[in-house]
Amino acid sequence: MTFIDAKGRLFGKVSLLDIGAALVIVMVLIGIFFYPGAGGSVAQVGAVTKPVEVDVMVRGLTVSDPQELYETLKSSESTNIIIRNQPYGRVGIKDVKLLPRSTAVPQPDGSVKAFPDPRPELNYTIDLLITLADDAQIVEGGVVFGNSNVKIGTQLEIEGQRYAFNTNTVGVRILDEG
Repeated sequence: MTFIDAKGRLFGKVSLLDIGAALVIVMVLIGIFFYPGAGGSVAQVGAVTKPVEVDVMVRGLTVSDPQELYETLKSSESTNIIIRNQPYGRVGIKDVKLLPRSTAVPQPDGSVKAFPDPRPELNYTIDLLITLADDAQIVEGGVVFGNSNVKIGTQLEIEGQRYAFNTNTVGVRILDEG
């Protein structure tokens, strides 16, 4: 009996092509289950998690009761955020500041002073500076919430039970854990 016969079978029983196909399948399974590669996203490679504060500014939000929205945000401990249409989850609300609505008024001596804006429609608008706090990944490119970089200028959507509005990031601070 020969080792490989004229039809390409090993010991006349098993085809060499079948053996080759079985080896390829076994190697693929080993590659999938034993060497899955780097887990997570590219943003997570070499990332360190630290506490972060993000300041967002809301300008000219039209609300039927601005004081009620301010009190709701001020008393809330957390809110949901959405970054670039990707839900991130809940983050803490550290602080909410009500920003004054003012207008520049030229004075007779040529100087300019800021006075409260007297327009009645501004009774239904609100300007806020909200400080959000959470743990985020710190990578070479900056601060990463989930899989999204958050930098000054990044738009965030803040969403609660009774509100949902867009804001702009105006400050990002990485805090020391100590």
